[in-house]
Amino acid sequence: MNTHDTLGRRSRFLRQPLGKLVRPTGRDLAWFEELHRHGPLSSTYLRAFSPGNDRADLRRLTDLYHEADTPHGGAYLERPPQQTRTLDPRANDLVYDLTPASEQVLSEHGLWSEQAPAPNGAWLHRYMTASITASIALAAKREGVGFIGQAEILGRAGVANRFAIPDLPDLIPDALFGLDFGGNYLFFAVEADRATEQTSDLKAHRKTYERTIRQYREFVGRGLYRQALGLTAGMLVLNVTTAPGRMRNLLELTGDIAEKGYNNFMLFQCLGAFATIFRPPKVLDQLYSGPWARAGLAPFCISKI
Repeated sequence: MNTHDTLGRRSRFLRQPLGKLVRPTGRDLAWFEELHRHGPLSSTYLRAFSPGNDRADLRRLTDLYHEADTPHGGAYLERPPQQTRTLDPRANDLVYDLTPASEQVLSEHGLWSEQAPAPNGAWLHRYMTASITASIALAAKREGVGFIGQAEILGRAGVANRFAIPDLPDLIPDALFGLDFGGNYLFFAVEADRATEQTSDLKAHRKTYERTIRQYREFVGRGLYRQALGLTAGMLVLNVTTAPGRMRNLLELTGDIAEKGYNNFMLFQCLGAFATIFRPPKVLDQLYSGPWARAGLAPFCISKI
């Protein structure tokens, strides 16, 4: 059955190999690395990490998705079907993720780490987290600022992304990363909030933001992260939510919990792209160069350190 469109293009979400010989190139490997470092990313992000010819890049990504006759037993890229659950997905950038074949390639090159971001939780939450860290990595790269991924941070410390907090449940950040400003370092935890959690009720079994704030008050505010991760540099918490009202409520809650009425390490920004109806965003430069709100203090820009 011919499932090509009227222009002869292959289906976006049904593999249709043409029998091409596909062997991973250095460019492909770089794409695999970024997907492993961050999580699922759109074609716009992948091409931004390794700029080239746009049409050639899109054709290559298409072949890496469709062509399954490889020495590693399958296609090298996946197009997660969850990205179709939005308005007119045909107009959106395609989002890609790793497959067992590309994971094997990374392992063969010594680039696979069990401490990189794990594919847990709802897909849209994972994709939102990946877009946050990748946007900051890309914006920092343009300014010559180094990006330190979660796998490197946890690998050096020899720990998992799970931290004991006195009198509270263990803390599991959505992501960890660091920035190297020419020998001056700053580290970050990321919390991607799609407004699906309660803002209070510390006794609730599911994660709540009040509990999250209290956990970070211990982990970052009281410096527990230094021993847990073997770090001497500072750490901030980037909280990204999807609605202005939600962000105002979280800022107020953070100020209420703070011992002095203000908090200098919990930073907040709002991104509407990941609300109920989402569209894969372009690179979110404002996460690096734009202001982050703080409870009781002036906004802070992480690029101005």
